Amino acid sequence: ENVFKLSSSYSSIPIVFTLNLLSQMTLLVVEVARVIPAGDSDSIFNSANSLTIPLTFFDIPWLVGHPVKRVFFYRLTESTREHFHSFVLPKLKLSLSLVLQNYLPLSGRITWDSGEPKPSIVVSQNDAVSVTIAESDSDFSLLSGYGQRPVSELHTLIPELPVSDDSATAFSLQVTLFPNQGFSIAVAAHHAVLDGKTSSMFIKAWAHFCKQHLENRVVSLPENLTPSLDRSLLRDLTWLDEKMIEIVRSLKEDKTNERSLSPILIGELGDEVVIATVELSRDDVERLRERVKSESNRPLLHLSTFVVAYAYTWHCLVKARGGDVEQRSVSFLLSGDFRERLDPPLPATYFGNCIFPAGCYIRKAAEFAEERGFVTTVEILSDLVKGLSSRKIETIAKEFADSFDAGGESSQYGAVAGSTRFGVYETDFGWGKPVKTDVLSIGEGGGISMAERREELGGMEIGMCMKKAEMDIVLSIFNIGLQR
Repeated sequence: ENVFKLSSSYSSIPIVFTLNLLSQMTLLVVEVARVIPAGDSDSIFNSANSLTIPLTFFDIPWLVGHPVKRVFFYRLTESTREHFHSFVLPKLKLSLSLVLQNYLPLSGRITWDSGEPKPSIVVSQNDAVSVTIAESDSDFSLLSGYGQRPVSELHTLIPELPVSDDSATAFSLQVTLFPNQGFSIAVAAHHAVLDGKTSSMFIKAWAHFCKQHLENRVVSLPENLTPSLDRSLLRDLTWLDEKMIEIVRSLKEDKTNERSLSPILIGELGDEVVIATVELSRDDVERLRERVKSESNRPLLHLSTFVVAYAYTWHCLVKARGGDVEQRSVSFLLSGDFRERLDPPLPATYFGNCIFPAGCYIRKAAEFAEERGFVTTVEILSDLVKGLSSRKIETIAKEFADSFDAGGESSQYGAVAGSTRFGVYETDFGWGKPVKTDVLSIGEGGGISMAERREELGGMEIGMCMKKAEMDIVLSIFNIGLQR
């Protein structure tokens, strides 16, 4: 095996090959590094030289899903090859090794042994996070922009996340240099290991370590970025595990291997699929909020920025799709962070998944495509958000089952990745905050991503992914609607 030690904390496989894509860009894969958590492994692992963390009923629904993929773009015009490989990259690798001490599950894998009732994350000594180091000749400004960009090109910046029937990698990274323009950091994460809140916390913790090291300060992790791996608070709810396992098994077409970790099959994204980001300013949100107040006869609506932005975007998406809106069925959902809603509550920094779905399923598209569709969606989302606080954890299996069932019966399915609360633009590794960040795992079905605006408090960025012809229509409807 052509692996050599670079230090006690990471090793690499030097690779040089090129991928020619769409005859527009070349991606050069320079190295695949294995970054091992720093520290004394003897004090971490048990006598079997491994650490085992059983999945919870919050994790299990995501067991056969596809990876969560996000990319961060950083502008660094002085990033020549020499500067990048001799200065930037070593800092990123060292700080990654340091932060993985606190985020050990990310260097592991999911397994489901024959004698175990449910899957677990297993971390063994010398397990590592794979980091692909690449170089692209693409236009950095185009890929990190807000306009329409080819998804196939952006996906080359995302690392592989190996999964088989027997083992699923937890987490992988790719760092791509755009010489004299900047670099990107991309994440592929198994959703059964962590949710968006945990993923964002990790990236910020890594950035925090890197920036402190650049500034020659004492490297330490603040409490709000230190994960809690304690799952004892959920031990009285393990009876929900089997219910969730039954739901996951029902999703798989191949029933012969009940313990298979292979993801369910989904269609490939074509070359004609694009991603685009639209923005709502604080003033836009306020105008939309006032429109709801004037057109709805419902008092005491929950008119958060999230509700207003999601409702407006969903209305535009359904209207743009068109078709026989009186006949075709659509569904949408939201997911609430349940850490503070449990009794007793989990720590805010709990590592893993802790989200509860709530949705509106199998409704006629006409309800949302018509003129009043925006206000109708606000009213429904308001009820869903307000209802989260009274949801009983005992109903979570049914909620997930309903959400999965609706997906198979809907011509459009709305869901949200990300949150304005994650503060993704605060992710500064020492070279400034990202010029752009995108979630690339939202797909074509109606999913969107949300983040705070980079330059304005109170605004929002919304990412969408679909065929270019439909995107043109959506963007037109979106922009015209804001001019009312």
